[in-house]
Amino acid sequence: MKTRSQTILQAKELEFTFDFDEASAAWRSNKKSIGNGSYKYVCQHICKNGNKCGQTSIQHTELFICKRHLLCKK
Repeated sequence: MKTRSQTILQAKELEFTFDFDEASAAWRSNKKSIGNGSYKYVCQHICKNGNKCGQTSIQHTELFICKRHLLCKK
């Protein structure tokens, strides 16, 4: 009979798969490339036609919205 110090714990290995392409696309979904590996956030406001605004945004609290939509919310 083995004591606790003599037993080897049999740990189950967890399966981990990471899809870099999917993660990269998700990260870039709210950004616009400005060249040289730099990015700016784009406005997340949904316009009347149902599309995202897409203009360069400023950070307002936790939202990234452009000046036009910031003034509309006030």
